[in-house]
Amino acid sequence: MNHLPQLIRDLGLILILAGIMTLVFKRLKQPVVLGYILAGLLVGPYMPLFPSITDSESIRIWADIGVIILLFGLGLEFSFKKLMKVGGSASVTALIEISAMLGIGYLVGYALGWPLMDRIFLGGILSIASTTIILRSLTEMGLKGKRFSELVFGILIIEDLIAVVLLVLLSTIAVSRQFAGMEMIGSILKLGFFLILWFVAGIFFIPSFLNRVQKYLNDETLLIVSLGLCLVMVMLSSSAGFSPALGAFIMGSILAETTKAERIEKAIKPISDLFGAIFFVSVGMLINPAVLVEYWKPIVLITAVLLIAKTLHVTLGAVIAGNPLKTSLAAGMSMAQIGEFSFIIATLGVSLKVTSHFLYPVAVAVSAITTFSTPYMIRLADPLYRKIEAVLPGKWKKTLERYSAGAQTINAASDWQIVLRAYFVHIILFSIIIIGIILAFINFVSPWLSMHIKNETVAMLLAGGLCFLALSPFLWALTLQKIKPKNTANLWGVKRYRGPLIALRLMRAAIGIAFLCFSFLLLFPLTIALIGVAILMIASVFLSRKMQQFYIKIEERFFSNFNAREAQSARINRHELAPWDAHIVRYDLHALSPIAGRTLEEISIREQYGVNIAMIKRGDSHTIAAPGRTERLYPGDTLFIIGTDEQIDQFRRDADAKPADINEYAGKQEISLVKVAVTETSVLAGKTIRESGIREKTKGLVVGIERRGRRILNPESDIQFAVGDKIWIVGEARLIKAL
Repeated sequence: MNHLPQLIRDLGLILILAGIMTLVFKRLKQPVVLGYILAGLLVGPYMPLFPSITDSESIRIWADIGVIILLFGLGLEFSFKKLMKVGGSASVTALIEISAMLGIGYLVGYALGWPLMDRIFLGGILSIASTTIILRSLTEMGLKGKRFSELVFGILIIEDLIAVVLLVLLSTIAVSRQFAGMEMIGSILKLGFFLILWFVAGIFFIPSFLNRVQKYLNDETLLIVSLGLCLVMVMLSSSAGFSPALGAFIMGSILAETTKAERIEKAIKPISDLFGAIFFVSVGMLINPAVLVEYWKPIVLITAVLLIAKTLHVTLGAVIAGNPLKTSLAAGMSMAQIGEFSFIIATLGVSLKVTSHFLYPVAVAVSAITTFSTPYMIRLADPLYRKIEAVLPGKWKKTLERYSAGAQTINAASDWQIVLRAYFVHIILFSIIIIGIILAFINFVSPWLSMHIKNETVAMLLAGGLCFLALSPFLWALTLQKIKPKNTANLWGVKRYRGPLIALRLMRAAIGIAFLCFSFLLLFPLTIALIGVAILMIASVFLSRKMQQFYIKIEERFFSNFNAREAQSARINRHELAPWDAHIVRYDLHALSPIAGRTLEEISIREQYGVNIAMIKRGDSHTIAAPGRTERLYPGDTLFIIGTDEQIDQFRRDADAKPADINEYAGKQEISLVKVAVTETSVLAGKTIRESGIREKTKGLVVGIERRGRRILNPESDIQFAVGDKIWIVGEARLIKAL
């Protein structure tokens, strides 16, 4: 025991105390994050009544790993596809709110007489709300399906991305210790360049790699591979001069687009919980209670400013974005807190040694107070709206209603707007890809070839040839690919627009030639480079079709990978039951549900709601496919229900069931909605549903028949199949296909 390393003792102390605090805070129905922070306070150097951590440096390293794992997990939940789906309303609201809070945080710090860096970091700390706390509060209050919740989720997605940008900008400011305008712009451009490059390359290569090796990817291997990919991106991010946490977030967002995302999330969760606990305990260790007592006035002031200003600016931003006042106010009241990203920003200031000793504990105290206040703020939204509505002049209310209705109207963009926007995005995207390839050849490929090939001329020519091969499909796409052909054709039909359109095409060609010249000038002497460019330009005319085919294959692979997760989800959870607009949804039945303990016959589930229960999952291993009318439902059962939105909503309200994610069950048993056509040679022709034995053969259930344009939903078992019928069966896909 005397030889036990101090780190192991410290970890034991941290984890046992964190475990106790988790139990206490769960019993109190409070966020366990606050329990971890309290545990850190108790084992920190400022609480002599409790055993203290002695190997603080090792714990700090573990906490750094915790930040990486935490950001990796946030990236898995983030997904760039979600960002693309966020509407303009959420984007406008988030930008207004964050801009305002950055400025207000700075002004509050100025009013308190704090140093420059404290003011800047305070603005960053106050600008990012807590995704974890908001989601937990809305879920527990049953508000996730409300209109304002959709707006809140969109704002949180934008905030997560901006928080990552803030980490980079604050690091830049911390190093220079001043607002260097050009340096900040350079950092933003550099960040944008690497974000796009890493994301495009990651989506192209990583899902393909995972698909190739998927037969070897059990849970253990998938965990190791995903963590390895995370740490590789952490190293790349650090090498590029960014925060390691940025690399973890980017890799998480790339893996979020793969078909393995759910399995990775599940595999990584225990590790994320472990290191997350250590990180938040380390947050608590840095809190000095004496500082909290000394700075109680700034804590109260900042908390009050946060609650008022954040609510006000989210509400104002949402109204400006065209949302009704009631929705805007509910969103504002939901977002008046700070959380995990604020801790990371505060930790950045401490690690860079640019913030004062009091800022960190002040930020943690404000976060703790606003975490407790969040559910009450959400509950107050509706009463506050009624009071505002009562005192608001009728003229103002009508003006707001007209503005909201007008902002919701979708105005069609002109052909020129569409074409110019598409040209801008196209040129920027392919320029980044081309520059990335050129940099890779200059910094890695060319030096490697020079090192391994003794003949310098051969190495140089080989590097140039490989570089051109790598660039060729993207140069073709940059210079020759058609962009918005329909809108371009509309513009080409007007003679006065032909000149500008030709100029746009020539501009693309000039940019492509410039990139080719640039790459060859960096690889070859001037004369050889110019001759090589001329030869390749002539050769490109004859190789254009090959380059096009090569690019199309690359593009198809990219979009196949990018859309793979959605395609898998569609296979598992069919979103349509043509022509009845039905789909499969999974619900968890809780202990207090009024239908728990009753049979399906007693509930009259099909007659009363029009839904069918395709399968019941009971425990970890027991499943009941196509349960009969005498099957009894028990608390904890997972029900796979098929029906329309309205039918399922009615069932959920009466059953008070809790929605869950059907994808969690994807890897164990595929429950699908399959259409089967009855032909003249079909074994089903002329038989009733009971005689066909579909239930026994497929462990499935006939939920609909389409017959000569007539729709029969939930057919009785004595109905007879006819040639030409289209039968919809829900059950195990492989057994249905065996029919």
